[in-house]
Amino acid sequence: MFIRFGFELAIDTQVRLPLILALSPHSSFGGRVLGTDRIRSEPDLPIEEFLDGFGNRRARLVAPTGRLRLWSDNVVEDDGQPDLYDWNARQHEIEDLPPETLLFLTASRYCESDVLSQQAWDLFGTTPPGWARVQAISNFVHNHITFGYRFGRPTKTAADALREGTGVCRDFAHLSIALCRAMNIPARYASGYLGDIGVPPSGPGDFCAWFEAYLEGRWFTFDARYNTPRIGRVLMVRGRDAADGAMVTSFGSYALESLRVWTDEIPGPVTDTGALGQLQTLPEAPALTLAMAGTA
Repeated sequence: MFIRFGFELAIDTQVRLPLILALSPHSSFGGRVLGTDRIRSEPDLPIEEFLDGFGNRRARLVAPTGRLRLWSDNVVEDDGQPDLYDWNARQHEIEDLPPETLLFLTASRYCESDVLSQQAWDLFGTTPPGWARVQAISNFVHNHITFGYRFGRPTKTAADALREGTGVCRDFAHLSIALCRAMNIPARYASGYLGDIGVPPSGPGDFCAWFEAYLEGRWFTFDARYNTPRIGRVLMVRGRDAADGAMVTSFGSYALESLRVWTDEIPGPVTDTGALGQLQTLPEAPALTLAMAGTA
């Protein structure tokens, strides 16, 4: 399957503003991207790219005063398969975990697993360890939190989401991660594109956050917001939580004028040349101006 994905972001600032972006497919992303996936700007500015410690592809630039438009528009070839699941995946004993997973066992900025430890064991202590336990956590978060963009705020933590029972997709991910870690399951934050492929339309496009849990020697994708395997995820960032993968980090204030995101299946077959021809004009879609508060 071929998926067209991209974004268009417009901001306005009164001063020159350094920015760090995380708006490109992750360095480990396995899909074949046709054409270039670089971030473009208007006015045309120098953009420096680098990898951070989590393998996230970062870009930095200095926004001039006035209006800045950033965008990227790409086609990726995807296998068309839903998220992999394994009902028999076992949970590792802590002493058997690979060293690189231990970072994802402890509390972090938005995932206070230490604060939620007792509640986690009260809720899930009798569940079978392994896949069933992570799925029970995902089920609980899915049923406990009411989604709404008005519920998002940049300081909201997993404990806040549990107490308030509301949030955006990153709050679903943060609470799931914190509860998994409290149950000694390595869990990490992930974010990227997820379109309405194979499911009914859900409204304007947006970036989406989910989480990954380490079971049976590998990382598996879980998504407490939708709580069902989905098709066509395009991973952008990973980290301990959203603090490690903010889409836009600004060193000063700016006004968000608009944000548009698209992730749509397109008819195949598509060649590199054909894809480039199709991307001459950005797709028309309503702006989602609240998305930054929910997912950045």
